[in-house]
Amino acid sequence: MSNNLIITIGRQSGSGGKEIGQKLAKKLGINCYDKELLALAAKDSGLCEELFENNDEKPTRSFLYSLVMDSYSFGYSSSGYMDMPINHKIFLAQFDAIKSLAERESCVIVGRCADYALENFPNMVSVFIIGDDEVKIKRLAELNQVSEAKAKEIMMKTDKERSSYYNYYSSKKWGDCRSYDLCINSSVLGIDGTVEMIRTFAEAKMKK
Repeated sequence: MSNNLIITIGRQSGSGGKEIGQKLAKKLGINCYDKELLALAAKDSGLCEELFENNDEKPTRSFLYSLVMDSYSFGYSSSGYMDMPINHKIFLAQFDAIKSLAERESCVIVGRCADYALENFPNMVSVFIIGDDEVKIKRLAELNQVSEAKAKEIMMKTDKERSSYYNYYSSKKWGDCRSYDLCINSSVLGIDGTVEMIRTFAEAKMKK
């Protein structure tokens, strides 16, 4: 088992999780993986990258959808995967990519059930970032160049999808403080304050 430090970040939409992950990784001198993980999983599995993008942190699709999309999965031919619905193939390919990544290098991984994939990994620190609704909505409105009403829709839809995805594939509950080592409200500490809090916590856990 590797001694690499892996920090996984679950996050509410608009809480700044991706920015926090990138700044944290830069401060620690390691890589941050968000959507980059999709390309890695596609490369390792032989599945089309577009399939990973279309299913990224989305709740499981219908059986009919799986049958139709299976026609695109022209890789991943090992026998264990052949009879599996496409959404399960995608999750397992991502699961494998996360584990391989953790064995190779210290890194920050944003979302995608990484904390569950690495729950038995000795040097994994799992973090969940929340925020006050008004702050999250304002950030999403600015990021997406939309009205605050539209930003609120985006926030609610994204959180619902992430929650359904996490709760379906993991044995834990998305956003429940019992599922993580550390939960932080980024609206209270700000982006940089949250980065520093996670760094301090991770270093303390590694010294135990």
